[in-house]
Amino acid sequence: MKKFMLEFIRRGFIACGFGPLVLAVVYLILQKESNLQMLPVTDVCLGIFSLAALAFIAGGLNALYQMERLPLMVAILIHGGTLYVCYLVTYLLNGWMKRDTTPLVVFTVIFVLGYLLIWAIIYAITKRNTTKLNQILKEQQ
Repeated sequence: MKKFMLEFIRRGFIACGFGPLVLAVVYLILQKESNLQMLPVTDVCLGIFSLAALAFIAGGLNALYQMERLPLMVAILIHGGTLYVCYLVTYLLNGWMKRDTTPLVVFTVIFVLGYLLIWAIIYAITKRNTTKLNQILKEQQ
């Protein structure tokens, strides 16, 4: 567990630098779409801190896949569930999503579809690379 926590923290700190960059893009989109001209300092700080924390958690969670004792499906469920909750809390905390049923359903559908798409891409790439490596090993024997 100590090894996991150290890896979580290492990966989290690497990733959390991207949080403010993502926030800058979000604010630029908000400005373009809603003609937002000024934000209170507290909103900017909340956005920076919350996205840095979100990026830290998202980056650190990848350490789950380093734990060989954890079945892959369990790691995927923990990873996806934690990310879903963290993204949802971040969006609600920053006021980027209304607290209503329709936005929650739309967010959930987009998150699940996006998560599944990313995993399908990772699976396809891994399968292709594994096939190539197996073919190379066959040829060398």
